[in-house]
Amino acid sequence: MQNITSHTDLKTAIQLLEIEQKLKEQILKDQLYLTVESLKPHNLLKSALKDVISTPDNTHNLFDRIIGSASGFFAKKIVVGGSENIFRKLIGYAMQYGVKNYVTNHTETIKSVAQFIFQFFTKNKNSENQ
Repeated sequence: MQNITSHTDLKTAIQLLEIEQKLKEQILKDQLYLTVESLKPHNLLKSALKDVISTPDNTHNLFDRIIGSASGFFAKKIVVGGSENIFRKLIGYAMQYGVKNYVTNHTETIKSVAQFIFQFFTKNKNSENQ
Protein backbone atom coordinates (compact mmCIF):
# COMPACT_ATOMS: atom_id res chain seq x y z
CA MET A 1 0.00 0.00 0.00
CA GLN A 2 1.24 3.46 -0.79
CA ASN A 3 1.80 6.26 1.70
CA ILE A 4 -1.18 8.53 2.27
CA THR A 5 -0.21 12.18 2.38
CA SER A 6 -3.45 14.12 1.99
CA HIS A 7 -6.95 14.11 3.38
CA THR A 8 -8.49 13.16 0.01
CA ASP A 9 -6.08 10.23 -0.37
CA LEU A 10 -7.14 9.03 3.08
CA LYS A 11 -10.85 9.26 2.18
CA THR A 12 -10.24 7.41 -1.09
CA ALA A 13 -8.28 4.66 0.67
CA ILE A 14 -11.03 4.27 3.29
CA GLN A 15 -13.69 4.03 0.58
CA LEU A 16 -11.68 1.42 -1.31
CA LEU A 17 -11.21 -0.61 1.87
CA GLU A 18 -14.94 -0.37 2.67
CA ILE A 19 -15.81 -1.58 -0.85
CA GLU A 20 -13.33 -4.44 -0.50
CA GLN A 21 -14.82 -5.34 2.90
CA LYS A 22 -18.36 -5.38 1.48
CA LEU A 23 -17.27 -7.61 -1.41
CA LYS A 24 -15.54 -10.04 0.92
CA GLU A 25 -18.58 -10.03 3.22
CA GLN A 26 -20.87 -10.86 0.27
CA ILE A 27 -18.55 -13.66 -0.87
CA LEU A 28 -18.51 -15.05 2.67
CA LYS A 29 -22.32 -14.92 2.89
CA ASP A 30 -22.65 -16.68 -0.46
CA GLN A 31 -20.22 -19.39 0.61
CA LEU A 32 -22.05 -19.83 3.93
CA TYR A 33 -25.35 -20.21 2.07
CA LEU A 34 -23.85 -22.84 -0.24
CA THR A 35 -22.37 -24.70 2.73
CA VAL A 36 -25.67 -24.71 4.62
CA GLU A 37 -27.53 -25.91 1.52
CA SER A 38 -25.05 -28.71 0.90
CA LEU A 39 -25.33 -29.90 4.53
CA LYS A 40 -29.12 -30.25 4.49
CA PRO A 41 -30.08 -33.93 4.90
CA HIS A 42 -31.90 -34.26 1.60
CA ASN A 43 -28.97 -32.72 -0.29
CA LEU A 44 -26.49 -35.01 1.50
CA LEU A 45 -28.62 -38.02 0.62
CA LYS A 46 -29.00 -36.85 -2.97
CA SER A 47 -25.26 -36.40 -3.45
CA ALA A 48 -24.51 -39.74 -1.78
CA LEU A 49 -26.97 -41.52 -4.07
CA LYS A 50 -25.46 -39.83 -7.12
CA ASP A 51 -22.04 -41.10 -6.09
CA VAL A 52 -23.32 -44.62 -5.54
CA ILE A 53 -25.35 -44.78 -8.73
CA SER A 54 -22.53 -43.40 -10.86
CA THR A 55 -20.51 -46.62 -10.43
CA PRO A 56 -22.49 -49.89 -10.72
CA ASP A 57 -19.89 -51.90 -8.79
CA ASN A 58 -20.51 -49.76 -5.72
CA THR A 59 -24.24 -50.55 -5.65
CA HIS A 60 -23.48 -54.22 -5.06
CA ASN A 61 -20.97 -53.38 -2.32
CA LEU A 62 -23.39 -50.90 -0.76
CA PHE A 63 -26.16 -53.49 -0.67
CA ASP A 64 -23.80 -55.99 1.00
CA ARG A 65 -22.80 -53.38 3.59
CA ILE A 66 -26.41 -52.48 4.32
CA ILE A 67 -27.28 -56.15 4.83
CA GLY A 68 -24.20 -56.61 7.03
CA SER A 69 -24.99 -53.55 9.13
CA ALA A 70 -28.62 -54.59 9.57
CA SER A 71 -27.56 -58.11 10.59
CA GLY A 72 -25.10 -56.72 13.11
CA PHE A 73 -27.72 -54.37 14.51
CA PHE A 74 -30.25 -57.17 14.98
CA ALA A 75 -27.61 -59.44 16.54
CA LYS A 76 -26.81 -56.71 19.06
CA LYS A 77 -30.51 -56.18 19.81
CA ILE A 78 -30.93 -59.91 20.46
CA VAL A 79 -27.97 -60.00 22.86
CA VAL A 80 -28.53 -56.70 24.65
CA GLY A 81 -32.29 -56.36 24.47
CA GLY A 82 -33.41 -53.71 26.93
CA SER A 83 -30.64 -54.42 29.41
CA GLU A 84 -28.72 -51.59 31.05
CA ASN A 85 -25.84 -53.90 32.01
CA ILE A 86 -22.60 -52.38 30.70
CA PHE A 87 -20.95 -55.78 30.25
CA ARG A 88 -23.86 -57.02 28.17
CA LYS A 89 -23.75 -53.85 26.06
CA LEU A 90 -20.03 -54.31 25.39
CA ILE A 91 -20.64 -57.89 24.29
CA GLY A 92 -23.50 -56.62 22.11
CA TYR A 93 -21.25 -54.07 20.39
CA ALA A 94 -18.55 -56.68 19.84
CA MET A 95 -21.13 -59.07 18.40
CA GLN A 96 -22.56 -56.32 16.17
CA TYR A 97 -19.11 -55.59 14.79
CA GLY A 98 -18.30 -59.26 14.24
CA VAL A 99 -21.60 -60.16 12.60
CA LYS A 100 -21.47 -57.05 10.40
CA ASN A 101 -17.99 -57.89 9.15
CA TYR A 102 -18.77 -61.57 8.64
CA VAL A 103 -21.99 -60.94 6.72
CA THR A 104 -20.42 -58.18 4.64
CA ASN A 105 -17.46 -60.36 3.65
CA HIS A 106 -19.44 -63.60 3.04
CA THR A 107 -22.64 -62.43 1.36
CA GLU A 108 -22.40 -64.89 -1.53
CA THR A 109 -22.11 -67.87 0.83
CA ILE A 110 -25.00 -66.65 2.94
CA LYS A 111 -27.15 -66.09 -0.17
CA SER A 112 -26.48 -69.61 -1.45
CA VAL A 113 -27.27 -71.17 1.96
CA ALA A 114 -30.49 -69.14 2.23
CA GLN A 115 -31.46 -70.18 -1.29
CA PHE A 116 -30.82 -73.84 -0.45
CA ILE A 117 -32.94 -73.62 2.71
CA PHE A 118 -35.72 -71.86 0.81
CA GLN A 119 -35.70 -74.53 -1.91
CA PHE A 120 -35.66 -77.29 0.73
CA PHE A 121 -38.78 -75.96 2.44
CA THR A 122 -40.63 -75.28 -0.80
CA LYS A 123 -39.88 -78.83 -2.06
CA ASN A 124 -41.22 -80.35 1.18
CA LYS A 125 -44.30 -78.19 0.99
CA ASN A 126 -44.93 -79.21 -2.64
CA SER A 127 -44.46 -82.94 -1.87
CA GLU A 128 -46.93 -82.71 1.05
CA ASN A 129 -49.57 -81.11 -1.18
CA GLN A 130 -49.33 -83.92 -3.78
